[in-house]
Amino acid sequence: MTVYFIGAGPGDPELITVKGQRLIASCPVILYAGSLVPVELLGNAHCDATVIDTAPLNLDEIIELIVAAQQRGESVARVHSGDPSIYGAIGEQIRRLDGLDIPYEVIPGVTSTSASAAALASELTLSGVSQTVILTRYAGKTPMPEQESLSELARHRATLAIHLGITRIHKIVEELIPHYGVDCPVAVCYRTSWPEQQLIRGTLADIVDKVRAEKINRTALILVGKVLDPGQFDDSWLYSEEQAHLYRPRVKPASPRQVKRDDHFPSRFRPHEK
Repeated sequence: MTVYFIGAGPGDPELITVKGQRLIASCPVILYAGSLVPVELLGNAHCDATVIDTAPLNLDEIIELIVAAQQRGESVARVHSGDPSIYGAIGEQIRRLDGLDIPYEVIPGVTSTSASAAALASELTLSGVSQTVILTRYAGKTPMPEQESLSELARHRATLAIHLGITRIHKIVEELIPHYGVDCPVAVCYRTSWPEQQLIRGTLADIVDKVRAEKINRTALILVGKVLDPGQFDDSWLYSEEQAHLYRPRVKPASPRQVKRDDHFPSRFRPHEK
């Protein structure tokens, strides 16, 4: 028996890993965060699986369900949104499982930050613009450590991905303007990859009015940084003609190297072949 903490991704049922999908299909017990994980994502669950939405449950009640599954010898798919390591609240669950000597494994998932960047067709680390991404949240019921206040992080002027702050976006803007300037690009990404997805672009000068006009007050990620509208920026060294490395020597072959599938791809990627 194992508890699998599975990152379900941002919402699109196709943005879950193959491993996560396989475990959902094979586990007899599925506990999913229904407020953030669409039930369609569980479409390949076994017809006899016990599927429970944990949104109305507290931690003790969730652990009770896991213990009951352990006593039956049944593995549990504990399905979280995004990636479990980012505001996934798995730490307290793991602490309980350690105390109960229940084995577990964490399966990573697509984060809302990466999904939002993809939806915006933006690279968050552009050469000469920003090479750092800070994932953070705005202080609310859960306080922030003093050294991680938004104004302290803003001093770096890195690309910011701010979670759980949309209801305080006016305060966020006030704290960021002294460091980023009123013309800094901002994107508010509401329910990224869901059918009702909304992407609101603006600047620190006008984003509050735009968000209020759309009446968005939950489930939104705030991205801030020049990378969202960089204008001219430097090419990276990755594909530079002047930059040689192990796989791209200065003396080039006559034609691009073509990989032979039979020599390099294991047979599990060729299910149609015996």
